[in-house]
Amino acid sequence: MIVVDGIALALSIGLLGYLLVALLAPERLQ
Repeated sequence: MIVVDGIALALSIGLLGYLLVALLAPERLQ
């Protein structure tokens, strides 16, 4: 299921990006 893999990949990348911002620049999440 390429579609499911694509969605899972996009979600994981988005989550990783969010965590990076939360760790490196928490003031941006205010």
